[in-house]
Amino acid sequence: MVGYESWSAERASEIISSHRHMDGAAMPILHAIQETFGFVPEPVVPMIAESLNLSRAEVHGVVTFYHDFRREPPGRHVIKLCAAEACQSMGSDKLAEYAQERLGVAMGETSPDGRVTLEPIYCLGLCA
Repeated sequence: MVGYESWSAERASEIISSHRHMDGAAMPILHAIQETFGFVPEPVVPMIAESLNLSRAEVHGVVTFYHDFRREPPGRHVIKLCAAEACQSMGSDKLAEYAQERLGVAMGETSPDGRVTLEPIYCLGLCA
């Protein structure tokens, strides 16, 4: 991945240690992990859980609840298209269809060659 480090449990431990003192540390840790590796690797979930005295299910729940956290490495280029209702009313659904067809990748997926990831985002009416 361009700009991301390869997964390393040692590096993940450093990130966890440097953020665990914060209030609500799970979110800052997860963001830092994703900024470093490009996604939240599955092996980091039990590491975070143990460090913060949380269950694995609690950490997994945070990762899966927030759409911004990736569980797979992204493509070299990440394209985010709004999928909120307000933007759909302005034509974003047609744009998404065109992008999927043109790029040959489904929303939420990465192209087989690893070049492009197409991600939905939800502006809650701020884009339109």
